[in-house]
Amino acid sequence: MEIGIVGKPNVGKSTFFNAVTAGTAQVANYPFTTIKSNVGMCFASAPCVCRELGVNDTPRNSRCMDGVRFIPCRIIDVAGLVPDAHKGRGLGNQFLSDIMQAEVLIHIVDASGTTDAEGQPTHGNDPEHDIAFLEHEIDMFFLEKIKEKWPKVSKLAHLEKKELAKILPERFGAVREEDVLAALHKTSLNPEKTETWKEDELVLFCRTLREITKPILLAANKADIAPQENIEALQKRATFISSEAENALTKAAYAGLIKYIPGSPTFEVLGSLSGQQEKALEKIRHHMEKFGGTGVQNVINNAVFNLLSRIVVYPVENENRYSDSGGNVLPDCYLMTQGQTAHDLAYKIHTDLGEHFIHAINAKSKMRIKEDYVLKHNDVIKIVSAR
Repeated sequence: MEIGIVGKPNVGKSTFFNAVTAGTAQVANYPFTTIKSNVGMCFASAPCVCRELGVNDTPRNSRCMDGVRFIPCRIIDVAGLVPDAHKGRGLGNQFLSDIMQAEVLIHIVDASGTTDAEGQPTHGNDPEHDIAFLEHEIDMFFLEKIKEKWPKVSKLAHLEKKELAKILPERFGAVREEDVLAALHKTSLNPEKTETWKEDELVLFCRTLREITKPILLAANKADIAPQENIEALQKRATFISSEAENALTKAAYAGLIKYIPGSPTFEVLGSLSGQQEKALEKIRHHMEKFGGTGVQNVINNAVFNLLSRIVVYPVENENRYSDSGGNVLPDCYLMTQGQTAHDLAYKIHTDLGEHFIHAINAKSKMRIKEDYVLKHNDVIKIVSAR
């Protein structure tokens, strides 16, 4: 799974990237600080099944903090996009290509309105304009890429009577057959009459296909300095975040000054603080009380669990001890898609397990389950194979 971070220059994308990865992406107050995409590892978080089972876990591929399991995901920070990026402006084509591999996009929006469309300092910029322009750029990039393939695709669909839903994924690898079918259903366009589609119909199809394959979650940054009218306009559409606050809390927790679990609405002071540290943390606490936390972890979780419909599943080798062969309790967990089966989990763990699958065991109920068993969130599953 890959999450993409997008937005215009100088809105805090790299700061957000650092906040979720504890990375060191260059951060500065001028456009195009990021001249190539940064790739790192972030974590989706969910209540760990260890509390439900009453066990002390020993994670390997993830981590557990006070009963919260953090599962790794790949994240890419794309350089700032400017108007006409889809035409190559500001290296736009290069960076738009980078996000094609992402399954979901997080759009960092400057809620304060203090940067213009180019990322330059200003006052009174409307965040709604930024939202519209960026979605337009990605839609147009989709359109340009599909138009390159369209004459051949349309010919195959019209003359050779091949299904558009099968042809397009072969020619345009960023989409799946089910994505094309969903876009056709939503737009009511006739896939057997592609040669008669007008330009506006192809635009509609590409926009709808983008919405399905690259859903966008809005993250309103700099909310602490945003005017109230911007807060009110964005509150129904966006998650308010403070990447700088999240970064500060992470560093303070690492230094042992506070106890803080990412996603928590507050933190606990552990060590003695200087006057400057107290003042900074009190400002962060005030922000967290107003917005229910820094919002950073919530954005990742919303992207993974809501937009991508993922669930957490724990494979084990010993269904009685919930452990692997080495005695590690609940050692691994995987993000699976809602609707996937026990057989899908076997393939996720290792190809050999999938190919030699016999059955599985629900470790909670100790019941044998078949390959078509539909996985549920926080399932603990043992795979039984011929090898």
